[in-house]
Amino acid sequence: MPLSEKYLSLVRGLFPQNAKTAPVLIPIENAGAIAEKERAYESFDIPKGTLRGSPPVPEDDVTTLQVSFYVVGKKSLDKDMIAGFTQALTSARRDLVGEFPILAQVKAPDTDAGAYLPVHPGALEFYNGNQLGFLDKWGNAIFLAPMALGALAWVVAAAWQFLRSGEFGRREPALDALYALGRRIRYAEKESDLSEIENQIDEVLRAQRARADDDENALDAATLNVAAHRLENLIHDRRATLATLRRDARDVTNRSER
Repeated sequence: MPLSEKYLSLVRGLFPQNAKTAPVLIPIENAGAIAEKERAYESFDIPKGTLRGSPPVPEDDVTTLQVSFYVVGKKSLDKDMIAGFTQALTSARRDLVGEFPILAQVKAPDTDAGAYLPVHPGALEFYNGNQLGFLDKWGNAIFLAPMALGALAWVVAAAWQFLRSGEFGRREPALDALYALGRRIRYAEKESDLSEIENQIDEVLRAQRARADDDENALDAATLNVAAHRLENLIHDRRATLATLRRDARDVTNRSER
């Protein structure tokens, strides 16, 4: 306990107030040697007259041993958390020491490498004044993150462009696809085949228009329109031919029935 009047009066109250019943403090003469061997102990001197002034108790300084209590934390705990806790504990001690004198005995631990108990790295940062602020800790990340994200975005864009170029490279050119449909139109046997071909023409034109937005080498609209117009004429002619064939087939059937 601290050697302050508040706590010493509690000890005095345990003994009758007369010379014959005064407490006797037994010195530990080898306290220094014991503390050196058993590092959990520390040598401590109780000053003359600490418990009573007249006659003085003790009659002379008394050497004894004291034991410290430690606030400890697991080594695996986060350094920042322990540093913040140590700072809060130090601030609380400063604010409460007037009301609780025992807190005056709370002190920083031995921060030497060979200390009895090793100090947590987080607490060591606080005691050595090496705590890093937010900008100190994350400044490089904040500065480099936009650069890294920009580089990543560039790589993704380049990869996407490469994949798209490969996709376009594997496709038939738009004009070849349209010309191939011309042969199918000439040999179409059903109206549904012609409707399907019209849908495919629309898909080719739509894909080429979307490609033209970001590919300067895409076919111009005039060329596509000419090709599409020619196919539309072929479809119209083939529809007329199919209609004529159906009509002739009905006439033949009617004559047979007669």
